[in-house]
Amino acid sequence: MIERTERPENDGMHEMDLAVVGAGPCGIAVGAAAARNGVSATLFDQGCITNSIVNYPYYMTFFSTARMLEVGGVPFTIPDSKPTRREALAYYRFVVEHFGMAVHQYEAVQQIDGTAGRFHIRTRSMGGEEHQYLARAVVMATGGFHQPNQLGVPGEDLAKVKHYYHEPFPYFGQKVLVVGAGNSAVESALEMYRNGVHVSMVHFLDRIDRGVKPWVVPDISNRLDRGEIPMFWNHRVAEVRWGSVLLRSEVDGSEKEIENDWVLAMTGWRPDPVLLRSLGVGIDLETGIPHHDPGTMETDVPGVYIAGVLAAGNNANKIFIENGREHGDRIATHLLTGTRPDPGG
Repeated sequence: MIERTERPENDGMHEMDLAVVGAGPCGIAVGAAAARNGVSATLFDQGCITNSIVNYPYYMTFFSTARMLEVGGVPFTIPDSKPTRREALAYYRFVVEHFGMAVHQYEAVQQIDGTAGRFHIRTRSMGGEEHQYLARAVVMATGGFHQPNQLGVPGEDLAKVKHYYHEPFPYFGQKVLVVGAGNSAVESALEMYRNGVHVSMVHFLDRIDRGVKPWVVPDISNRLDRGEIPMFWNHRVAEVRWGSVLLRSEVDGSEKEIENDWVLAMTGWRPDPVLLRSLGVGIDLETGIPHHDPGTMETDVPGVYIAGVLAAGNNANKIFIENGREHGDRIATHLLTGTRPDPGG
């Protein structure tokens, strides 16, 4: 609960009620909830606003409807039910402008010290300038796209290995191996297949992931069944070489080498909890979920909150924008009243 009492001399540093680390959709939802409740907040991001969406495939369409992606009570109005990446980028920037949020882009939070009521925040801009701020509370909304899940094989550091996919055109006429069988892997493979790329896939299981969008499943299944996109089931990448990739069977350990120009490792990402750990927040070793109260989003360190995908730990598919956007109101309510939000409110 925010207590506005006299504070010690702040040495000219800007002081705020709430510092939000991360300016993605869920961080913006926290900023919107703060603005609606009269809580002063500043958002910090080492990249730009909604940096994760910027890195999505250029022509992506969201799984969720526009209404389910709304934050701060601001309508997301588009002609179709499901927004494109471009429409989402425009919408969240409009929300930031609508609430007049203070957002420090390309300013990475390096360190946070202190306790509830007086957190000391040190940042560094892209140009190397260092800044310091004071905040009564802190929200970590850094998302789950900090560190790619590595293949852990020789050759993974070669320039031909990519963990992001934007569009098919750089790969025209090239032999591309897609690693994985989730949404990102399936959709990138299909788009490349339709744009003149010699694409193949490899997956350590014998089926596509259950979470693949239902309307995409028949499409990828047909391509695989017909051999139009060769699939190496029950195989893993054993080594990446400049002109080829070595695959190893999960069944009998046998190996095969295939010609290859590029590897798209669509193996998912994981959050970086270094700031949470530095503050003393406990993190479950098995799930990667920070210790917190789901009703308020406050961690086991008073005054430190989490929002968005970070609350899902290692399972980034557990929390999306459509349920992570609710965290902002829980945090704002707890900051102002010290209580949980009314479930029926």
